[in-house]
Amino acid sequence: MNNIVKTIQSQLMQALQYSVTKAVNAGLLPSVSIPDFIIESPREKDHGEFATNLAMLLAKPAKIAPRKIAEIITTNLELTGISVQKVAIAGPGFINFYMEPTWAHQAIREVIEQDHDYGRADLGKGKKVQVEFVSANPTGLLHMGNARGAALGDSIATVLDFAGFNVQREYYINDAGNQIENFGKSLEARYLQQLGQDVPVPEEGYQGEDLITTVKNFIEQEQQLAVSSSSRREKLVEFALAEKLAAIKNTLLDFGITYDSWFSEDSLHRQGLVNNTLAILKQKGYISENEVALWFKATAFGDEKDEVVVRSNGKPTYFAADIAYHQHKFERGFDLLINIWGADHHGHVNRMKGSMEALGYSRDALEIVLIQLVRLLRGGEVVRMSKRTGQFITLADLLEEIGKDAARYFFVMRSPDSHLEFDLDLAKAQNNDNPVFYIQYAHARICSIFRQTKELNLPQEADLKLLQQQQEVDLIRKLADFSEEVVLAAKLRAPHRIAKYTHDLAGLLHSFYNNNRVIIPDLQLSAARLSLMDATRIVLRNALKLIGVSAPKQM
Repeated sequence: MNNIVKTIQSQLMQALQYSVTKAVNAGLLPSVSIPDFIIESPREKDHGEFATNLAMLLAKPAKIAPRKIAEIITTNLELTGISVQKVAIAGPGFINFYMEPTWAHQAIREVIEQDHDYGRADLGKGKKVQVEFVSANPTGLLHMGNARGAALGDSIATVLDFAGFNVQREYYINDAGNQIENFGKSLEARYLQQLGQDVPVPEEGYQGEDLITTVKNFIEQEQQLAVSSSSRREKLVEFALAEKLAAIKNTLLDFGITYDSWFSEDSLHRQGLVNNTLAILKQKGYISENEVALWFKATAFGDEKDEVVVRSNGKPTYFAADIAYHQHKFERGFDLLINIWGADHHGHVNRMKGSMEALGYSRDALEIVLIQLVRLLRGGEVVRMSKRTGQFITLADLLEEIGKDAARYFFVMRSPDSHLEFDLDLAKAQNNDNPVFYIQYAHARICSIFRQTKELNLPQEADLKLLQQQQEVDLIRKLADFSEEVVLAAKLRAPHRIAKYTHDLAGLLHSFYNNNRVIIPDLQLSAARLSLMDATRIVLRNALKLIGVSAPKQM
């Protein structure tokens, strides 16, 4: 949707292009093509509201110093009708634009009129994107790495949807291969233990005591099953997978996450898709045989070594199934695939992209976002054990202790490529040191103001020009930035930008609130400030929704 920032950027772009053309016609600049330049918001407030790199991009083809070009451009600028107060040249040749104090006031009306849609963009233009995240083995409970991937993947999907992409969320169920065989052996051992037999859980198996509960549930429901049944292990696995998957779905639902699709790895094998994919790769010359095993020629796509796709025992590897799975994704019509993986899978990235290239797809159409580890802290000490399972703290444990909102915010507030220290004490704190409390309290404060205005006889049309104080202007400008922030978060797959934006916006709101009264005898100014408060409430709510955090009306 159009907003005041895009309007100003478009106006400045046209003015700059006209200035260069005018300077060329006057002989002040040589005849050069105007490059693709940008107009952005400077990081430093002192550098104005907008800046462009046009002069620096023109320096090489024009063979003139960038500051000299900047002087020529600014001299020939025609800014009539654009709310520019001052133009300045900075650094190596940036052109900075300082706007009139009221330039962004229109943003307030845009926010209120567009309401839930404010901030939406058409960046994606309906492009079909699949975001696959979590995809944990359905053999146990979700842990902290899964939790960070869940929050990140869901937030990326939501941001992309808000930015105009057609998004599908998918969970890949790893219900085939060695892990399921080991799962079955572990279940059978726990089953026999329940019958009084001294049977150890295999070393390569699953040691978690949660399997004891699963087996007890199985025995309770399958009392008629004979101990010597040849299909016992198969039935145990079937029962346990259903139970574990149901628990995963319920935990993710409590975390605010629902999937459009749950895709079974086992279905790839049952439908012959793995063998079909390997046949295509073999036909294209990307499969070789060595030591009775089949290898994918990953070295042809920049990898250090080739990769086994069929073992010497004739069984396909996990990588073979992964290739078939991603081919199937593209065959379903997705233009872009985004996977959220743990950082320990970094060695798998290039060979996965290479396999897609081998099948005829663009390697750039598969994006892998790697997430670093999470450390839970309590009292400054690392937390490792779960009271319930005797294993690492689970996502269910975390949600029980701190709730969905704090968990969602803390998991996305840092870039995925940075290690995350998750302070449980801070996440539970009911004070401004806790960023979630700080942001939600800003929204609740605004709602409290509106509960006090029911009896006021306010003007129907607010005069926004009355909002001249610096704290008011800063708040308005931040509201105007939201659409651009959504676009950047979508482009960079960076929901942590939205988390930071909400914190910054809340800070500006608290700063304004602590120094100004909204409801005052001057009803005209009250009406203007209430419009500003309403717009701030809407943007806080919309931004929080993008990262899966609620916006409470009271606290």
